Amino acid sequence: MKYLIALLLMPLALAACSKEGSGNEAMPNAAPVAAVAPPAGQSWATTVTETDKGYMLGNPNAPIKLVEYGDRLCPACKALANTGYKPLIDNYVSTGKVSFEFRDFLIHGPPALALAAVGRCAGKEPFFAILEQNYANQDPMNEKLVQMTPQQQQALTGGAPAKVITGWAEQIGAIDFIKQRGVPEAKARQCLADEALLNKIADVADQAAQDGTVTGTPTLIVNGRKIDGITWPDLEAALKRAGA
Repeated sequence: MKYLIALLLMPLALAACSKEGSGNEAMPNAAPVAAVAPPAGQSWATTVTETDKGYMLGNPNAPIKLVEYGDRLCPACKALANTGYKPLIDNYVSTGKVSFEFRDFLIHGPPALALAAVGRCAGKEPFFAILEQNYANQDPMNEKLVQMTPQQQQALTGGAPAKVITGWAEQIGAIDFIKQRGVPEAKARQCLADEALLNKIADVADQAAQDGTVTGTPTLIVNGRKIDGITWPDLEAALKRAGA
């Protein structure tokens, strides 16, 4: 709760959200791992599991575990999604070798939290499809933020969490966005007012920031080791070194 309250008091952050490299040592090469067949009649490319910190796509017991900390308003995260998600899912997640877990990291503060909340509102099955569509619609949302006056920003600072987060969702069009994906407005507003959900998302981001796991987005972690890079070629190389 303390971090959520602090987040609501943050000024709007529109600075760069990425880093060119983490400076971490390159992952050593591992032996190739074998593909893992999904249960009969299922596909790893559509298997979604809720975790304690986010949502996972693919084989929950995959030998290679990829975690991304991303911000839904971050242009570098959008670039990774646009270039990397399809080959990641088609060539790696679908084989059962790699699982892909996404965790929200709130560099853009309350607007990012609003999008994270509505992104979970439809349930686990469409989570990754909505995430990709969120990135596809990122530019107009960021443009609405850029156009805000200081007075408009100040009006959305402080106050009850539900009111503040709902206000930011209205400002960037997040409610209309999720309505267009089959979530009724009343349900979207209920998600935005769910303080337990807001705290859960915010606490994951706070923990990752406090322990130094994340200093920018996207942060990519393969089998517990942060990779040096933020692009799809960087990530694919790390997956191959891990045996994918």
